[in-house]
Amino acid sequence: MTAAGTRTVRTVLGDLAPAELGVTDSHDHLFIRSPRFPGQELDDPAAAEEVLRAYAAAGGRTLVQWTPWGMGRGADALAALSRATGVHIVAATGAHQTAHYAPGHFSAVAPAVAGAPDGSSGEAATARAPHADLAARFVAELDTGLPGAPEGVRPGLIKIADDAGPLTGHTRRTMAAAAEAHHVTGAPIAVHLEPDGDAHGVLDRLHGRHGVSPDRIVLGHLTRFTDRSLHRSLAAEGVFLALDSPSRIGHPADLQAFDVIADLVEAGHADRLLLGADTTTRTAREVGGPARLLTDLAPRLARAFGPELCDRLLVANPAAALAVDWRTP
Repeated sequence: MTAAGTRTVRTVLGDLAPAELGVTDSHDHLFIRSPRFPGQELDDPAAAEEVLRAYAAAGGRTLVQWTPWGMGRGADALAALSRATGVHIVAATGAHQTAHYAPGHFSAVAPAVAGAPDGSSGEAATARAPHADLAARFVAELDTGLPGAPEGVRPGLIKIADDAGPLTGHTRRTMAAAAEAHHVTGAPIAVHLEPDGDAHGVLDRLHGRHGVSPDRIVLGHLTRFTDRSLHRSLAAEGVFLALDSPSRIGHPADLQAFDVIADLVEAGHADRLLLGADTTTRTAREVGGPARLLTDLAPRLARAFGPELCDRLLVANPAAALAVDWRTP
């Protein structure tokens, strides 16, 4: 446990003072796989190293990987990649929607066991609260490290997801588990939002029902929502908003990313905004990946609002969003 009141950011190479993060891509993926995107897996450590070196050459110092448990996090490679490239990496525990896993993946979830392969389900769940074993897995990874990784490689946030339409039982379970793991460890919670989901409902559940402070919540994919009043009302609640589509050329959300950011800045919410490239497929990586965040979007914002805004969105805000007074070792 850190000294009381001392906040640090947990990277795969250890805890850092927030000021050491520097320019940060607050939502991205070096490794990820999903049955929804066959043939688009990001699973090559050599390719990931090239991505990190290009990102570093563009000025990047930290990359936050939102890939959760069971989706090919590359746990065994993250520390070596960070050492080789000099880029700090923040990894994730957590769980996505069931559509991103093989059938039955969550049928028997028990706490992670040190040395078990990444994505293993462990022993059969015991008869406890529906979310208890999932929460225990998240806490175990945050405390002792990612299964399959070298000793001491721990995640620095919890990633979960909203649903398209009404919440499923799985999503209610993962939200409860994430909240419990947050209360045990202090780790922030990052949420994948769907364009036809209920962003305020997510906040109501995590904050209102489960007691997670809004400033410990990062809502992702806000550029997918066309209602600017929604963006502003969420920012006013005190959550962090990840504007994280700029690497997906041709995606509808990409077309309005700059305008969404500009509207929130002009409305006085610059201190709530994070930027990320969210590179989830090989195709997205081929058109720029994380480096494009710094070679395209950031210069456009600097020209429109001045370099101070980029420092806030890429340096100061990520440091605030990711820094934790860790409650466990």
